[in-house]
Amino acid sequence: MGFYNDRVVPRLVELTCGMKFTQPLRKRVCAELRGRVVEIGFGSGLNVPFYPAAVESISAVEPADLGWRLAAPRVAAATVPIERAGLDGQSLPFADDSFDCALSTWTMCTIPDIATALAELRRVLAPGGTLHFVEHGLAPDPKVQVWQHRFNPIQKAVAGGCHLDRDIRGLMSAAGFEIRDVDVFYGEDAPRIFAAHSLGVAVSP
Repeated sequence: MGFYNDRVVPRLVELTCGMKFTQPLRKRVCAELRGRVVEIGFGSGLNVPFYPAAVESISAVEPADLGWRLAAPRVAAATVPIERAGLDGQSLPFADDSFDCALSTWTMCTIPDIATALAELRRVLAPGGTLHFVEHGLAPDPKVQVWQHRFNPIQKAVAGGCHLDRDIRGLMSAAGFEIRDVDVFYGEDAPRIFAAHSLGVAVSP
């Protein structure tokens, strides 16, 4: 992965994705999780405190060894079993129909082949399984989109391949997910090019 992506990016992710404004969003996106859950982009375990009692187990997919080490205190304090069970969201090491729910928080922006990753999530979710997500991506306003496209190469270079301008909802629909609920909004703690969010639930038919 290289020194920067392996040693620096996981700490940047923990810092930026651990900001105070993310906590109520994490609580919202985790609220309806249940049963067997696969979480892609587990990172340093910032979602762990928000897993509801209905969750039976978490299979964590996290490529960065440092991210997993940073997660150790949260994993140790968790009230549900958590296993680091995969390294790559584009190639999930699970059987078909293995999970009731999937969770992705600020992850889809970074996966290189997001279409393949979404196809993998559909494969491992049982029919009717749900993908719970909060992501930043393409803004709803064309003027903001222009600046997202302009800044995207810089963002990718400094933030481990993170894209500012991915159409998250469009990508999920193209992968065959049915978006059940979605809230589109701008966060208040960053410029709009960085803060266009989508939070919701999509169903795998």
